[in-house]
Amino acid sequence: MLAVEDLQSAAPMRMQRAQGQASVSFRSRDGQTCLDRLFQEGCAKLRFPRPLGSDDPQAILINTAGGLTGGDSFAIDANLAPHTNACVTTQACERIYRSTGADAVVTNRLRLAAGARLAWLPQETILFDGGRLSRSLDVDLAGDAELVAVEAVLFGRQAMGETLHSGHLHDRWRIRRDGRLIFADDLCVEGDIAARLAPQPAMAGCRAMATVLFAGIVPERFLDQARAIIGEGGGASAWHGKFLARLVEETGLALRRRLEPLLTLLMGGRPLPKVWQL
Repeated sequence: MLAVEDLQSAAPMRMQRAQGQASVSFRSRDGQTCLDRLFQEGCAKLRFPRPLGSDDPQAILINTAGGLTGGDSFAIDANLAPHTNACVTTQACERIYRSTGADAVVTNRLRLAAGARLAWLPQETILFDGGRLSRSLDVDLAGDAELVAVEAVLFGRQAMGETLHSGHLHDRWRIRRDGRLIFADDLCVEGDIAARLAPQPAMAGCRAMATVLFAGIVPERFLDQARAIIGEGGGASAWHGKFLARLVEETGLALRRRLEPLLTLLMGGRPLPKVWQL
């Protein structure tokens, strides 16, 4: 039997952490995009349902851990060969639970060869009070490759009356075309998040926000329709082959109602994945 002194001097128990990694690549065969290679490890899984009203394959990313907390890590690599089309989304909203100090780390890497087209459409991330998330999106586009990407965050669960008095979010985007950086963005908010989001120049107390990017040919053609969809809850601009929109709303449902038509517009009318349809 261990003495009390032995227990006190023993090394602290290491808590179990979730780790997941997945890699998927697509190639063209007889003019159709098909799965080339697939790797999945830990809590990261990919499933490929039959697309709804589209020939483009869909990859549904699943976190079998049911959420992320401090010290967890999750990563995905997606690679598209020349002249392939695909959509990558998530089974459900990702949840970032309270952390004891460390960040949950999410790393997303996308590689698109010339003529490829990808819709990167993860569903919303829910940041719980005390949650900590460090997330990166690194994209390499070749030639005339086209990307539609969205990342949306819900700050707390409004239905539960939750207020984020502590937490951390760092969202990092780096988009390159032919090796040249064309878009860089860092969103960082921490501490008393509710108080930081309350001022009018920030989010005027709104609890839901999204960043939407289109990188492709003549993005200016989307501006008028996009601004009509977004309304007063955000803004949109287009320059040098990029379209960027920021949206803020009071609730996640209100944000989703704006995102669905906006993403459909940027995708040229192609339907969103079925998991997006409430």
